Amino acid sequence: MEHWLIAVSEPTILAIDFLALAVIVVGTLIAIKDGIVLLMTQHEIERHARRRLWMRYSHWLVAGLTFQLAADIIESSITPDWDGIGRLAAVAVIRTFLNYFLERDVAEIRELERARETEKPAP
Repeated sequence: MEHWLIAVSEPTILAIDFLALAVIVVGTLIAIKDGIVLLMTQHEIERHARRRLWMRYSHWLVAGLTFQLAADIIESSITPDWDGIGRLAAVAVIRTFLNYFLERDVAEIRELERARETEKPAP
């Protein structure tokens, strides 16, 4: 039974890690393209435009980190020794904190944008 679990888990972990990498790379390429377009089209970059760019990019990063955490959870089920589990736990904690702070930043920016929209005077 243990061999079956390892045989199924290892390619699954690899596939999820690849998916996380693909999500982060695609998000980074989109952010680079959008950043270049923003620089080329605006003489002075508005804070609002930078925030939107950051929010879109952070969504990609959060998705990638979430996939990586999923792979870590699966990997913890087949790690044979406590040393490996400890290293895996440290990586998972770091990724969880990164994810938490990214989500918090996104929520703060979203609240700022909502507040700005409600403050706009009606035409």
